[in-house]
Amino acid sequence: MNNKLIITLIVVAVAAMAIGYFIGTGTSSGIKSESQIALKTKDDSLNYFLGLNWGYSTEQAPWEIDADLLASGIVHVIKDSSSYDPMTANAIFQDLLSTISDQEAQKAEEEAMKTMEEGIAFLEENGKRDGVITTESGLQYEIITQGDGPMPSVTSTVFVFYEGTLLDGTVFDGNFDTGDTISFSLNEVIRGWTEGLQLMPLGSTYMFYLPSNLGYGPRGTGPIPGNSTLIFKVELLDIE
Repeated sequence: MNNKLIITLIVVAVAAMAIGYFIGTGTSSGIKSESQIALKTKDDSLNYFLGLNWGYSTEQAPWEIDADLLASGIVHVIKDSSSYDPMTANAIFQDLLSTISDQEAQKAEEEAMKTMEEGIAFLEENGKRDGVITTESGLQYEIITQGDGPMPSVTSTVFVFYEGTLLDGTVFDGNFDTGDTISFSLNEVIRGWTEGLQLMPLGSTYMFYLPSNLGYGPRGTGPIPGNSTLIFKVELLDIE
């Protein structure tokens, strides 16, 4: 479902829930509390639970919801008192949606640029610390525990404990706490891991500091914002 359709459903949802405040007679009897709801027929249930689902969808609205204004628009159409025909109303609505989309895109771009600048500043200072080594790619690593086993190759499958954090300390992934190891091939992960794990002898624990281009880049993923510098603590348990 595209964003415009979601936003349209949000508008309809809020207006539909609030409409009872404006229509005191006719087919509507106003907003009821849950204790007053009696679902006697399938149609009753369909109407009520459609309203619930629409209501929950309002949390996605990218603007401040004013239920009174939204409901007013529906009531004006029902009472045939609106001065806007459907085509005009839709054109104005789509223009407003486009403005919101442009504003969100600009905001996301500004936030991504700020995130990148913060990452560059962090890596510049971090690279000055004793024990932190910076490779040609820009990867920084720090030896916590140095093992004495073999080192994996780019085609190796490795078994590790790890924890990933953002610069603000937010932990976005990891398995140290669960005790469940994770395995993966080094040619199937982000560039920083592919390079960094090949530097680790078996039994080692390293800290990795990845510039965004060695992580998930400008698009990010899940809880990781675009252009994020990433910090990983990794313990190499086994090589296959």
